[in-house]
Parts: sequence; structure tokens; C-alpha cells
Amino acid sequence: MNKLNVLILDDEKRFTEELAEFLDNSGFQAFEANSVSYGLSLLKSQSIDLLILDVRLPGFDGLDILKEVKVTYPDLEVIVVSAHGDMDTVIKAMRLGAFDYLRKPFRHLDIRIAIERTQKFLMLQREMKQLEEKNSLISKSLEERIERHFIGVSPQIKEVLEEALTVAKYPDTNVLVTGESGTGKENVARIIHFASTRKDALFCAVNSSAVTDSLLESEFFGHKKGSFTGAITDKKGFFEISDHGTLFLDEIADMPMNLQAKMLRAIEEKKITRVGDTHPIDIDFRIISATNNPLDNLVEEKKFRLDLMHRLNTFHIHIPPLRERVEDIEPLLLFFLEDISKKLNKSTPSLHEDVIDVLKKYPFPGNVRELRNMVERAIILNKGGLLSVSDFPVKGSDTGKTKEVGEHIDTNDDLNLEAHEADLIRAALRHANYSQTAAAKLLGIERMALVRKMQKYQITNKDAQK
Repeated sequence: MNKLNVLILDDEKRFTEELAEFLDNSGFQAFEANSVSYGLSLLKSQSIDLLILDVRLPGFDGLDILKEVKVTYPDLEVIVVSAHGDMDTVIKAMRLGAFDYLRKPFRHLDIRIAIERTQKFLMLQREMKQLEEKNSLISKSLEERIERHFIGVSPQIKEVLEEALTVAKYPDTNVLVTGESGTGKENVARIIHFASTRKDALFCAVNSSAVTDSLLESEFFGHKKGSFTGAITDKKGFFEISDHGTLFLDEIADMPMNLQAKMLRAIEEKKITRVGDTHPIDIDFRIISATNNPLDNLVEEKKFRLDLMHRLNTFHIHIPPLRERVEDIEPLLLFFLEDISKKLNKSTPSLHEDVIDVLKKYPFPGNVRELRNMVERAIILNKGGLLSVSDFPVKGSDTGKTKEVGEHIDTNDDLNLEAHEADLIRAALRHANYSQTAAAKLLGIERMALVRKMQKYQITNKDAQK
């Protein structure tokens, strides 16, 4: 552990000087403050680990200061000292978060023992935090804000995180996140938002394919009361809701052409006009888009506007599929085992030694989402406390083939994306007993997106049975 930074806040200058000299000679880094204002300024400007605080300060109650600093700096430990302490003061100090209490006058040995005790506690806290964040590439605080985990050890996923944190520093830059279904595109979008200066405003996630055609314009731009049948009140659209925040457009490739021109204008001008209104509204937002379809191909097919693609693609982040970063399978698997077991109120099962080797040879067409679903299914069905290969829906270990879903697809053959996408949809429908809702969940898309893709490839449930 690095040298402990200790701030001594006491109005007696002789006391702070003597104690600071002793602490410096004992291997600590000591800071002195003889006034509350200067002490608080040091807390802001310096990385303080421990505060030694006098209970009685001119014009202030030390316990009020204690309460304030524990709210503002929750990780800061405090040792309270006083020449006039009684048991009530001790109890109040401890309840407000003080780590220790010493009565003046005290020996330098006493304060050193108290500091070393505090230091051991701080080391334990940091070790616990490191254990909590094991295999996670982001801090616990960022995980809590994004309400997601970001697990991995591969160079590829570390590069994705580095790019996300880099672009987060530029809150007006639009970002396009690409990757197959289930790779975690929304996780990356959330990291960008909550690591940026926009983090205190809303992260508004919209599935571009899930909004019905008749309500597209109203949902994005809002409407005025009476502008159409059913508009019984004024309503803010996604753009207004995202003011000062981030608008995340998932499955952007499925956005209808009739909306793309209006989207382009809103992004360029940072102004929107509600349906049925003539008054433009200034909006400050960042757009993060995500797609599992190459926009370049859609532009060539005249299904996506080139100018809109350039507006959305100021900064591009691509998430490689799980089969291209097999090092991440084991830490993800172990994390899901513990996390899902805890949520299901079950003991975490152990793994047979062959499971990880077999999973590393499986191409995971559904990526991280599919792995998580596999683990959840295995935990639910498991009864003996040991998970073996048979507990996972992977038949065989041929790395050239996708088993269960799309089991007939050989990645050594034709790699045409649309051909395989159509095959995967048919396979998912068969696997889900032709339930569109279940098949969509298996593919990691919304049901309406599946319906549109079925229409695109002219797939019916009857066709899928062939």
C-alpha cells in the first residue's frame, strides 16, 4: 500500500506541527490545517486517506464537520480527538462514522497505533474492492451506474473498453457501435454515457425496430395535444427526453427511410419540432447507435441514407464476436455461474474440467447472451451440484459448426451474412417450436425486428419446418 496521507485538522498550531512532524518521521504523509475552511480545501485538492479531527473548533462543532466529510468523502476514515470528550460525544462520533476516538493529551504511540489500525482496515477494504472487481474491466461504481457488468481478459475487449472511455471524454461526438447480436453493444453505449459529463442526465435506449410505423414520428419528436386522433395531451419525444443526455438507437439499420431524413436534420441542427407544432425546440444530446448489420451494404442497397450514416459514424467501435476472443469465455462463465446462482438463491455449482474446453470450441452464434442463457438453463436444471458438458446445449465440439441453433451452418463454407442470417432465423424458429417471441429472445432481438427480418427473407413458420 502507498504511503498513507493524513490530514490533521485542529486549531492548535503547536499540536498540529508536533503531530505532523511525528507522522512524517513515522513514514506517513502529513498535512496540517488550523481552520475548517483550509482543512476542507485540502480535502478537495489532496487525496487524503485519514482525517484526524478535533471535536471543538472555533465557530464549528467537530461532529458536524465529521458528518459533512463522511457524506462528501465516504471512503475517508476519521479519528476524532478532543480534550473535553465524554461518553455521549464518543457514541455520537462513532455513529457518524468515526473509526476511532482519542482523548487529549495522548502519547504519540497511541495515535500511531490508532493510525496503523486504520491503515490495516483501509488495506482490507481495498482488497475486498479488488476481489469484487475481479475479471471486471470497469470499476464497481461504474458498474452500479450502468447497471451492467463488463467482464473479460482478452486484448480485443480491453481495446473496446479503451475506445469507449476515450470517446466518453468528448460528449458531443456521435458513436456507432457494431457487433453481432449478444456481444454487448448496449453495455458499451452505457459505459460511454456514464463515463462522460452527460452521466447525470438520462440515457434513453430506443429499439429502432420496435416502434410501430404509425407512431414513429410522434415517439421521436413528440406531439402537441390534438395533433392527431388519440393525442389527448402534449407529449415529449425521445429527443426531448434525452436533452443533456444520450439517445441510444439500437438496431439503427431497421429504421424506416421515411424517418431517416428527419433524424438527419434533428442531429445536424440540434432542433426538433413536435408533431402538430410550429415552434422548434433546442435540444442538446449525443447519439449512440448500434447495429449488427453493415450500414455500408444497406447504403449500397438504398436502404440507408449515406449522409445519416456519416453523421452517426463519427466514432466507430466494433465488438468482436465471442468466438474471436475465446479467452473471455472462462471468466464470463465463472461470473455467470456465481451471479445467476445468487439471483436464483441457489448454491454455486462446480464445473467438470471438460466444460470450459468444450465451450471454447463452440462458436456461440448468440455470443455473450447465449453463454449467459446456457449457464442459467444449466443452473436451473442441475440437481447434483456439479455441471458437466451434458448440462450445456452443445452437441459435439466441432469448431466449424454451430450446434443446436443453426446446426447446419458451416463457417468454412459460404460466409454470406444474409444467407446465414436467414438460416439462423429458421433454426431459431425450429428451436423455439415456432414461437416468434421465444425465437426473437434466442436471437437477441425484439419480436418486431424478427417479424421484419422474416418478411425481408420471406420466411414463414412453414418454411422454417423444412
